[in-house]
Amino acid sequence: MVIVEEKCMQSVPPPPYFPNASTLPPPPFPGEHRGVAKPSDLPPHLLLKIVYMTFPQTPGIDEGKIERQRKTLCWLSTQLRSVNRSFYIACEHVLRSTYLPAYNSMIRPPYSSDPFPFSSSASTSSCDTLQRETKVLDLFIALKVHEDVMVDDSSLHLEREDSFKDLFDLMQPRSRLEDLVRHYGVREGVVHTNPHGVNASPSSSSMFRVNNSGIGSASTSKWTSDLAPVPFSALSISFSPRRVGLVLTASGRKRTIVDVARTRDEKLEVTAKKLVLQLKVWLSDGPR
Repeated sequence: MVIVEEKCMQSVPPPPYFPNASTLPPPPFPGEHRGVAKPSDLPPHLLLKIVYMTFPQTPGIDEGKIERQRKTLCWLSTQLRSVNRSFYIACEHVLRSTYLPAYNSMIRPPYSSDPFPFSSSASTSSCDTLQRETKVLDLFIALKVHEDVMVDDSSLHLEREDSFKDLFDLMQPRSRLEDLVRHYGVREGVVHTNPHGVNASPSSSSMFRVNNSGIGSASTSKWTSDLAPVPFSALSISFSPRRVGLVLTASGRKRTIVDVARTRDEKLEVTAKKLVLQLKVWLSDGPR
């Protein structure tokens, strides 16, 4: 038997019915109302898991599992990734990892490929990468998903061999060469990737110092140690099997500042090093 003293019970005040204004309300309602949660608010790994779960694992009535999955890939490319940034990143992860082996199999020797370099800056947005070959990969994916669905839907549709000709004869080696020029140019101090520019940027007169033929001067004058690097965003490549030019764009004008010869079996790495070397000569020879 437990004897409860009435005096002890009365000496303990009851808990307050309302919390003090300075304290937070009890759970499960901490803090202020955050609004309705959206799928894009999920952590990236959970959103990626949801995207993967959209792929069918069983065959349909008139189509197999592979055909249904190809239609899902087409849906990711044409619709789901356009919802918002979060879905775009998740869909691009699935699409690029799926079609990268097919993309690499179509690289033509002696060309090389590296759409996802390990040296990429962690601060660079995955939606706005410096690697220009990544855009070519995305174009390949957009064309490939369409061709795959068309082949599955109709036996009369024949995949043309020249569908990817422009991509791998011109766009892929050109974008890869631009990425190599950026890599070697930054290492040599003649190219910069800072979006806000550098303290000593080349003037318009020095950037457009060209000879009568329209090709940038590349004399063997003495190199200086304080070369002002050129922004990579202003550089592009004019590509052909026999000659390659480095094009500089400023104030709405395009000029070929460096032009070098190449052979058909020459590796892109060799061509990029020659372009960077001539760019260094052009910068040192131009007026400061």
